[in-house]
Amino acid sequence: VQLQASGGGSVQAGGSLKLTCAHSGPIFEMNIMGWYRWAPGKEREMVATVSSGGTFRYTETVRGRFTISKDSAKNTVLLQMNSLMPEDTAVYYCNVFDSRLQRNYWGQGTQVTVSS
Repeated sequence: VQLQASGGGSVQAGGSLKLTCAHSGPIFEMNIMGWYRWAPGKEREMVATVSSGGTFRYTETVRGRFTISKDSAKNTVLLQMNSLMPEDTAVYYCNVFDSRLQRNYWGQGTQVTVSS
C-alpha cells in the first residue's frame, strides 16, 4: 500500500487549503482512513478520520472547520481545511489502518503553514 499526500502550502490565517491523499495497493474493506499532524515540540495528533463503516472523528480543535471525505472511485482521502489558524501549522500525514492486518500505512508528510 502506498499513500501520496499533496496540497499543503502557506496561507494566512482565515484561509483554506485542501489536502489530498491518493492511495494504491490492496486495502482490506474494513479500514480507517485519516489525517494526522505533527507540529514542532508537540506530539503527533489525530486530526480527522473516517472509517469504512462511515464513522467520522475530528479532534476538537478542528471540528467545524475541517472536513474529511473519501472518493472511492479515485482512491483518495481529502481534507478540506477552512478558517485556518496559526496553530494548525504542522506537517500533515495521511494514514490508512487496515483492520484485518492491524497495520498502519503512512504517506509522506505535507507541510501546512498558517501565518497570522
